[in-house]
Amino acid sequence: MRKQYLLSIIILSFILVFYSCSKVMITGRKQVLLFSQGEITSLSNQAYQDIISKSKLSQNREYNTIVKKVGVDLSQAVELYAKENGLERSLEGIEWKFDVIESDQVNAFCLPNGNIVFYEGIMKITNTPDLVAVVMGHEIAHALARHGNERMSQEVMAGVASQVLAAAAGGDNDRNRALFGAAFGLGAQLGVLLPYSRKHEYEADRLGMIFMAMAGYNPEAAIPFWERMLALQEGPAPPEFLSTHPGSRNRIKAAGDFLPEAMKYYQPTP
Repeated sequence: MRKQYLLSIIILSFILVFYSCSKVMITGRKQVLLFSQGEITSLSNQAYQDIISKSKLSQNREYNTIVKKVGVDLSQAVELYAKENGLERSLEGIEWKFDVIESDQVNAFCLPNGNIVFYEGIMKITNTPDLVAVVMGHEIAHALARHGNERMSQEVMAGVASQVLAAAAGGDNDRNRALFGAAFGLGAQLGVLLPYSRKHEYEADRLGMIFMAMAGYNPEAAIPFWERMLALQEGPAPPEFLSTHPGSRNRIKAAGDFLPEAMKYYQPTP
């Protein structure tokens, strides 16, 4: 058991030392990425095909036109910024694609390969290009910040850590080990994984406002967007877009905090 414990410690230490050199563009936050971009892209491609095969693409010309227009504007602005600042690595494995799905869900998402999907439901409350850009910037930020890879890596790390702790508790009886494992499970969920998820969301908000500003969209729109989401959230059930996100009241405050930085990148289009 002691050998297993020492081996787990060595593996965990190796992972932390070897992989902790990655940083998120602009924010500079360090992150652990255990998966290659090739692996992430392959998984993303499979997921996209599965989602599209089970969905119906929207035939609403207005929705499709604005989503693709805003998506192209933001992605091109970000790519230009990355190339001008030696950050081309952030673009590896990403091939932007913008779709709208026929559904009343108030939702949107981005796969790590840059495939972005809006649902018709969210288009009903993003009725201006700036409001669409708030959501688009947020989703593009998830891809460029490698949040999908990082989230998967956190799950792996939690698994390795649980093995380490289980091995360390080898001298205890079965009941104590079970209690210890249950306590660690709660700690992993509340102390590691969920806070990082919220951290990802706030980071995507911050970067998204910067990206939309780079493309000439007014980042001030983030505040009324989250106010609209708050109004929906106070109904009988929160929108899907908020199911794993911080509360809208907190997002409104955060958007105000992020706004001065984002405005430094804002140059309105003629």
